Amino acid sequence: MSNTPSRIRIATRESKLALVQTHFVAAGLRAAHPGLEVDLVPMTTKGDRILDRPLAQVGGKGLFIKELEVALDEGRADIAVHSMKDVPMVLPGQFSLTTFGAREVALDAFVCNHHESLAALPAGSRVGTSSLRRECQLRRAHPRLEFVPLRGNVNTRLAKLDAGEYEAIILAAAGLRRLGFEDRIRATINDSIPAIGQGILAIEFAGGRADLAAVLAPFEQPQTAQAARAERAVGLVVEGSCEVPLGAFARVDGARVTLDAFLGLPDGTLYVREGIEGDAAAAEALGTELGQRLLEGGGREILRLLAQPRRGGQVA
Repeated sequence: MSNTPSRIRIATRESKLALVQTHFVAAGLRAAHPGLEVDLVPMTTKGDRILDRPLAQVGGKGLFIKELEVALDEGRADIAVHSMKDVPMVLPGQFSLTTFGAREVALDAFVCNHHESLAALPAGSRVGTSSLRRECQLRRAHPRLEFVPLRGNVNTRLAKLDAGEYEAIILAAAGLRRLGFEDRIRATINDSIPAIGQGILAIEFAGGRADLAAVLAPFEQPQTAQAARAERAVGLVVEGSCEVPLGAFARVDGARVTLDAFLGLPDGTLYVREGIEGDAAAAEALGTELGQRLLEGGGREILRLLAQPRRGGQVA
């Protein structure tokens, strides 16, 4: 490829999962373009540093990528590797986003040392989770359990479970599998809708870099890209962020896509879920339509309540 750059610098978070994912991307680039020099530019983001409060209270998912975007803007890196679920619905105008490779398992995982499932936990068990999305759905399905905040990287969360701070924890199955912890997964939570883009690797780069777009294009797996577009379209309509318990999951089968999404309050008292199916080529339009259905089915009232001041962590 004549316009292939001779060197690509990859901005990445310094967590073990982020580095595993970035090394995967780097290996793919080197294999596809022999002689290409690929260097990592690791950095610690604000989202990694603030671990004593739920993410929704300190600025949301954008905290994990802001420093990486600054590195792109300042020319210290050429591309940045993200978990798609950490990428805000609206990117700064100077950046482009593409998927990289096939999607990992998108579901949430139940991790526990003594019980086989959430249903098997004794009443009152402490279950650690890092997202309002999980909390909303799990409180509805398992009201007898206590769901409490859990921050830190995957290894830290597993250590807290093993130390007895929690009876069980809920993590993304994709992260566990990529880190080699698949044996810690007791079960996947099939009735819980995952985060938008969960299990998908995303590459961000300067929108004017046609050379980078050409290098990355062969790694965009069509079904993964269609799923990402469908899910993120839902988020754009519903104003998805870490402060909004929202999930969307697209399954692409040949030329068809099935998309499910929900919106609710953190305590699960209000909840609306909708689904849609159609042509995968129109995935983004289907996501937009489904987002509108969520709003019309009760989502606007949920967003109104979420915007109100909270007392003691609950909507006032």
